[in-house]
Amino acid sequence: MSFRNRVTLRDAMKGIIEEPLLPLVPKRFDYIGDIAVISIPAELGAYREAIVLKILSMRGNTRAVLNKVSKLEGERRVAHFELLSGESAETFHRENGYTYRMDVRKVFFNPRLYWERARVASKVLPGESILVPFAGVGPFVLPSAGKGAMVSAIEINPDACVCLKENLRLNKLEGKVTVIQGDAEFILCHSGSLKNEGLHVPENGFDRAIIPTPYGLDYFLEEVSDFIKKGGYIHFYTFKTESQIPELIEEYKKLGLEVEFYRRAGNVAPGVSRWVFDLIKK
Repeated sequence: MSFRNRVTLRDAMKGIIEEPLLPLVPKRFDYIGDIAVISIPAELGAYREAIVLKILSMRGNTRAVLNKVSKLEGERRVAHFELLSGESAETFHRENGYTYRMDVRKVFFNPRLYWERARVASKVLPGESILVPFAGVGPFVLPSAGKGAMVSAIEINPDACVCLKENLRLNKLEGKVTVIQGDAEFILCHSGSLKNEGLHVPENGFDRAIIPTPYGLDYFLEEVSDFIKKGGYIHFYTFKTESQIPELIEEYKKLGLEVEFYRRAGNVAPGVSRWVFDLIKK
């Protein structure tokens, strides 16, 4: 999870990195399992080894350090990483009572959303049918299945699908989840492909959808809502400035969706945050 000690990495590097460059040192970095993930600016290239040594000293069981050198790219939503310390990027990450096995360089996983994932899982009821597009390695899928729901998980990245199936096995949840490898946009936007892609839609629609939407795919909400029953729930994630929220709420109302709850779920860029909306289909 995110590094939140009282002494930040920037504080710890005082006296090691010259003062004019110190503001470039990230205050925080993430842990995924026993792997530390950080983004070191190019201007600090001469200090990379010192930064890695400091990170390794901060938590004794850190097995590897990855430097994130690009944003998420391509349809698989995978960033590019440099392995600065350690021999591999494979790890076991434990969150909210579940274990996730993954190679951090091959899949997308955001450890900062652990509280949000627990919040959504707390709303799931036994016996519900749930749709999770962009499922990744399963951080929304496993907690829902663990509550007794039947989950249809769609993920385009074959490496993430392999991890998801392995994670279902590790957590003894195989019979609760249908894993579909494919493009969620294509599968849900082209109803004629549903049978061929292996997605079974309940007669009255899914009880709930959890949509960790990639950046720029807001239009996907309207497509997914067609597969949710009346009175069903949609947990929708989007990237917006705070000033855009009132207009967004009105837009959802026009789509026949009642906003039951919404909150900021982390900042992603100056002025831009990830927002989650709990929506009810009317």
